[in-house]
Amino acid sequence: MTLEELEAAKAASLAEAAAANDAAAVEALRVKYVGRNGSIPGLVKAMKDVPKEDRPAFGKALQAWRAELEASLAAKGGGTAGEKRADADLTLPGRWWRSGVMHPLSRVIEETADIFGHLGFTVADGPELETKFNNFTALNTPAHHPSMDRSDTFWFGDDCLLRTQTSPVQIRTMLANKPPVRVICPGRTYRRDTTDATHSANFHQIEGLYVDTKPVSLADLKSVLAYFAREMMGDGVEVRFRPHFFPFTEPSVEVDFSCHVCKGKGCNVCKQSGWIEVAGAGMVDPRVFRHVGYDPDQVSGYAFGFGVERIAMIKYGIADIRWLYENDLRFLSQMA
Repeated sequence: MTLEELEAAKAASLAEAAAANDAAAVEALRVKYVGRNGSIPGLVKAMKDVPKEDRPAFGKALQAWRAELEASLAAKGGGTAGEKRADADLTLPGRWWRSGVMHPLSRVIEETADIFGHLGFTVADGPELETKFNNFTALNTPAHHPSMDRSDTFWFGDDCLLRTQTSPVQIRTMLANKPPVRVICPGRTYRRDTTDATHSANFHQIEGLYVDTKPVSLADLKSVLAYFAREMMGDGVEVRFRPHFFPFTEPSVEVDFSCHVCKGKGCNVCKQSGWIEVAGAGMVDPRVFRHVGYDPDQVSGYAFGFGVERIAMIKYGIADIRWLYENDLRFLSQMA
């Protein structure tokens, strides 16, 4: 469309707006010209086909057309919801607007912060763009570990990356504070992973850390996670701990919750095992303490971490992790 054709279309639309004599006609014109699939938005999308030298003038003319048409429609009673028509019946009851609901991920993070808050944990935060030292080296990750490969981690140069876990927040907290330290660290994390029903390249974690100069044991860790499980999933949940390995904890355990669907009897959700893997945990490795300037002979502590999406999927019966990111109101409204 040339500028001359645009001006002609503008004049025609303004004439139609002037002739509109009821609310239905005004709304029809609004949809026709400025709605999502209207003429003006369509021309905006088609500006890539306008010669480069003509684009500034064409875009300015489009903006002027939209402003004039919207003003004309508003004068006819087709303005925004907050504007009142002169002939409106103010005695009619107002429209009922449904209140929004909290996203399941936000809800899990808020509930987790509240649960651990009762145990004396505070919330710590840190940047999503991290250093190699905070994300790997200080967490006792060996140089040959596969998580350091560019096929697994989003690197920006040799020393900068998108954090693969929220554990770097624990490192930053210990570097900035003397013990005792008792924090949880919720936040976004990133890994090069193929998106499917249970995996995503961008997800959320909550990690926890407790370090003190007085003795801290694995029994303390188990009691804290058992308390969290009951508060988050209900009184009937059971917790089990299995030996495992993580570079930054020793000893290390994996934490399972009894399946909330079959109550431990076995079903498709838990793959007939009666248990669902939820978290990794363990006693902080002494080498991690040395990296942050703590004396491992004077302090002890535990750390744990779990995926927020996994907790949300278990708690709310969500079958596909992708549903959490699609912003489908039909799905989100079920979380009310």
